[in-house]
Amino acid sequence: MQHRHDIERRLTDLEIKASFTEDSLDQLNQIIVRQQQQIDILTREIAHLRQSSTDGGLGPARNLRDELPPHY
Repeated sequence: MQHRHDIERRLTDLEIKASFTEDSLDQLNQIIVRQQQQIDILTREIAHLRQSSTDGGLGPARNLRDELPPHY
C-alpha cells in the first residue's frame, strides 16, 4: 500500500511540475512575441531614419572644396 501511495504522490508532483512548466512556457512565448514586435518597430524606425537622411534630411551633400575660403 505504501508503494502505491508513493507512486501517486510522485505522479501528482510530476503533474504539478508539468503545469508550472506550461505556465512558464506560455509566459516566455508572450515575452518573445512582444520583443519581436519591438524589434519590428525599431527596424522600421531605423529604415525611416536612413531614408530621411538620404533624402536630404540633413541638407544637400556638401563638398568641402566648395567651402574653402577664397584665399586658398
